[in-house]
Amino acid sequence: MATLNFDANTVEPNVALEPVPAGKYTAVISESEIKPTKSGNGQFLELTFEIVEGEFKGRKVWTRLNIDNPSADAVKIARGNLSAICRAVNVMTLKDSADLHNLPLEITVKCKKRDDADEITNEIKGFAPKGASANPAAPPPQKNDAAPWGR
Repeated sequence: MATLNFDANTVEPNVALEPVPAGKYTAVISESEIKPTKSGNGQFLELTFEIVEGEFKGRKVWTRLNIDNPSADAVKIARGNLSAICRAVNVMTLKDSADLHNLPLEITVKCKKRDDADEITNEIKGFAPKGASANPAAPPPQKNDAAPWGR
């Protein structure tokens, strides 16, 4: 038995959170950690992204980058994603994952069914500079058929 002296009347209960809807969100990396793979033959960089704007402000989503893995393809994908993150926050030379913390970027979140359970989970599928999707492309140049001396 453990003595707690806890009063549930003074603390709001946690509620199960549904995944955030698929879409683009402004977020920051709030935490990062190197962890061993489940099989023990590699390592991944786990990044925690916190949404910082909009209806889902404060919610967190995660991604894992297989930075050391027997699968060359897994490492290639991880390095490509890390490059996209670095470019999105303009940190081109990375010495420590903490250098990526608290820098806003845009993440593209998808929803997918988990392989091991009948649940929907979030997956980050893209990284871009903050506001990348909010800024429409420049309009195409206007064609001017007038003769050069008549312009």
